[in-house]
Order: sequence, then structure tokens, then C-alpha cells
Amino acid sequence: MTLPLLDHQASATTTSPATPTAPETQEAPATGTPSRRAWHAAQPVLLVYAIAAVLHIALLVALIPAGGPGLADRLQAWDGQRYVEIAAHGYPSGFTYTADGQIWGNNLAFFPLFPLLIRAVHPVTGLGWEGAAIVVSQLSMLAALLAVHRLLTRLYTRRTATMGIILLAMAQPMSLAFFMAYSESLFLALAAGTLLAAERRSWLTAGVLASLTGLTRPAGVAAAAALAVAAALHLYRRRELQWRPAAGVVIGSLGMPGYLLWVAHRAGTPGAWFAVQRAWGTHWDWGTSFLKYLAQSLTTGDGWIQVSVAILLLAHLAVTALVCRRGTWPPLLVYGAVIMILALGQSNYYHSKPRLLVPALVFLIPLADALARARPAPRAVGITCAALFGCWYGAYMLTVWSYAI
Repeated sequence: MTLPLLDHQASATTTSPATPTAPETQEAPATGTPSRRAWHAAQPVLLVYAIAAVLHIALLVALIPAGGPGLADRLQAWDGQRYVEIAAHGYPSGFTYTADGQIWGNNLAFFPLFPLLIRAVHPVTGLGWEGAAIVVSQLSMLAALLAVHRLLTRLYTRRTATMGIILLAMAQPMSLAFFMAYSESLFLALAAGTLLAAERRSWLTAGVLASLTGLTRPAGVAAAAALAVAAALHLYRRRELQWRPAAGVVIGSLGMPGYLLWVAHRAGTPGAWFAVQRAWGTHWDWGTSFLKYLAQSLTTGDGWIQVSVAILLLAHLAVTALVCRRGTWPPLLVYGAVIMILALGQSNYYHSKPRLLVPALVFLIPLADALARARPAPRAVGITCAALFGCWYGAYMLTVWSYAI
């Protein structure tokens, strides 16, 4: 999932604009050959991935009721089926209509990069479409963890980075989506790659990755916005116009609009993608439905899932507000804030919102930093409890909860 760097305006030792970390918390960098350093950097990522995958799958298997859909079906549920359909059969030729002539939500709502990769992996591996989708999501998750770990190591410390990917892969409710036939892991890999390239001032690479992020999910606009902020800060500090940052921003802004224009052309009308989204029950309402949901859930809500999702969303907001006061690297803050605004400002299913927020990253930073500074025993207890809860919550939502995630 990592593209070769197209430009090198800063070395790996570029000073991070993030909040400085106390010297006693910094770990000594690895020494030796490049392969040895790469292995040293990858070790915590591979371990976290393996533990997260085993824990997620084990709890999911434990909660699957007898006689119902099996593990493979659960991992390919809901949106996963849509991506597999697109990979196998392509997109519909236009709108789909109900018997009374109303537009029906169809697969044009789903962005193309994830199904394109499924289509590429399918003949190479000889796996079925469903198996190819799982392979793409797993490889993407590994790439995402590597990119996030590297980014947080550069911005904070290696220990904070390791705590961060543990929270990301296990402790977040609905982090199970990273291991399903969903596009969240691919989106995160590309978005984190964008942020990492921007932090290294590899502007053209960042632009390509941001554009690919925009072809993965509509929230790709968050990566493009983060790249624009990083480039603007760089140009402001340099006090001179440079073509690479500007070109990176332009390239990074092409992905999402390109797909929306393609859907408009295919359906024969401007705004076709938004019409399909409305048919799915999703439209921009400036957070009105979210506020109504919060008010109803916290006053008269009688379902624990409804109430728990409301509490989780409020916690996301509170921690993000805390991050704003900590001097977080502005592009990372903008990236997470835009994802949160997009998730909460639309009228979609409330129980899908925790999944939409799992790639946001920014609200994990205070918790990761606190765990990194904690004593070993409290840290181990905190990580274990958080990981068990996060993995259980996702498995419960996928097996007991009867609606889409």
C-alpha cells in the first residue's frame, strides 16, 4: 500500500511540528542496516495486528449463534456484499427505481478503489470474490498500522505510537470493521500515508495518496483538507512559492470529484451520487438529526445500544476537543475533525456512526500518550480492558444487533 516517494524535500529526521515530548520518554532510534531498522520498526505493528486479528475473530466466533450465518458471512456482511457485487459485476448503468418510480439506493453510492483492488486480487490469488475482499482488507490493515505507527513515532514517541495502534486496532468500538470486507482499512492506509508523506514534505506522494483516498470513501475530503493545511503551513514558514506543495494539493483534490463526475455522467444528471445517497437515507443536514438523536437517546432512550452509541459519540467529541488544546499537529487535527464533522453532520443510521469514526485517529492521541506515560502494571490493565471491550462491542454489533453497522 505504500507508494514510492516522488520527491524528497525533507529527510526522515525532519523536526515534527507536534507538541514536544519530554526527553525521558523518547526511545533511542534503531541502528544498523536499513533492513534491520525496518524490521525493528515493523515488529510492534506485526504483533499488534496478529493479536487484534485473533482477538476480534475469537470473540466474533464465540458470539455467532448456532444455525446462523458463519464467520465468513459475518465478515462479508452489509457493505461488504456491495463491494463484492461491484468487483464481480461492475456498477449499474444508472439509477435504480422502485415500482412507483422513486430512486432506489444502488451500488453507485460506493466508491471504486476497494472493489477495483478486489478485482485485481481475485485472479492473482485464485480466491473467490469474497476471499479476495478479505485479503485486500487485511493487507490494507497492515499497511494502515505501519503508516500510523510511523506517523505517530515521528510526531510523538515510539511508545506512544505503539499504544496508538493498539487502541486503533482493538480498543475502538467497531474496529472490527478494519478486518471485514469493508473499505475502512484501505481508507486509513491511504489517509495515514498522506499524512506521513505530508509530514515528510513529500508533496507529490502525498497528493497521489490523497487522491486515492478520495477514490475510496467520500470522507477522502478529510485527507485532501489535511494536505492543503500542511502545504499552506509549509509555504507560510518558507515565505516563498514552491510548486511541489501546490501541485500536491491539486493532485490530492482530484479523487472524490472525479468519481462524482463519473457517476453524474453514468446516470445522465448532475448530482446523481447525492441523489443515490438520499435514496439510501443519507444527506447533509448540518447535524440536526444527530442532535435530535442525542436528545432522544439521553432522555427517553430505552435501548442500551442506542444509549451506548450516544455516549461513545459524546466521548469522541470530548476527547477531540481536548486534542484541540494540546497543540496537535494541525493537519492531523484537521483530518480527524473533518471526518467527525462528516460523520455527525449527516442523517445516516446512528449505529453506523462509530464505524465511520474509526479511521479518524486524532481522538486516540491523548489516551495513547497517557498509556505511554503510565506505569507498566496500570498500562497493561488499561490496554487489556480496553481491547476486550472494543473487540467484544464490534462482535456483538455484528452478531446480536440486527441492523447494518
